[in-house]
Amino acid sequence: MSGPEPAVRAAPGADDRKAILHPHEQERYRTLERLAVGPAVDEYVEWYWAVRWDLRGRVPYFAEVLPFPCVHLTFERDGDRFGGFVNGVCTRKYVRELAGRGETFGVRFRPGGFGAFTGLDVGGLRDRAVPAAEVLPDIGDLADRVLAAPADAERRRLVEGYLRTRTRRDDPTYRLVLRIAAAMAQDPELTRVDQVTERFGISARTLQRLFRRYIGAGPKWVLRRYRLQDGADLLARGRIADLAALAADLGYFDQAHFTREFTAEVGMAPLEYAKNSLRSRDEVTSKVLPAS
Repeated sequence: MSGPEPAVRAAPGADDRKAILHPHEQERYRTLERLAVGPAVDEYVEWYWAVRWDLRGRVPYFAEVLPFPCVHLTFERDGDRFGGFVNGVCTRKYVRELAGRGETFGVRFRPGGFGAFTGLDVGGLRDRAVPAAEVLPDIGDLADRVLAAPADAERRRLVEGYLRTRTRRDDPTYRLVLRIAAAMAQDPELTRVDQVTERFGISARTLQRLFRRYIGAGPKWVLRRYRLQDGADLLARGRIADLAALAADLGYFDQAHFTREFTAEVGMAPLEYAKNSLRSRDEVTSKVLPAS
């Protein structure tokens, strides 16, 4: 007999689309739900998420994301792909083809959380997705049970039950990495590694070593990725009046620098991306709201 459902923290906001490219357009092709994490594992896990799509009879859609510096444990059913996978930090734009009918239930670990939780050096997982059993040999048939469960709440219960059984050691170094990553994400004025090392009283070499071990990517990349995500989010929300000011706010040398990096990562120039996002938003809104 199972015990009571564990207490959970408030789920992330449903309107949190940061890092999802063309967010309004994506909403036409798939659903996305996020579930909160119980207190037994929330030191390591940020949230659970579930994506589903049914494009039978429609052309495939390529969903694009600017990934966070996080490892994901996923349980996937998509055509011939079925099972559990550990997905390391992806340092490129992530593109997933959505075709036919499929779904993924995922566990998003906090930056550094998977490395601390498992004791593994996650640098070897960078830009890789591997079968979960290769990294978590005690995972057993969890993927089968998760994908057979009829509801996301039950899937969360199964995954959290497994995570709670794993022995974890106290890791103050991980807590430092977590604080540094949180500052990078939340403080837009942090745009250079030397600002980070000065704030936290740590050498650049040590910071580099810790980020490779716990996160799987260097601190400079993490900083740039957070600021690029900020830029994409602001552009999707309509901030296009002064791209030079936006570039400066994000810590770029000038507008040209921002435009080059944004175009290389996203695949289109900032103004083009903004117009595409706003057009998709208006099309979605027109279908939801009745004409006045």
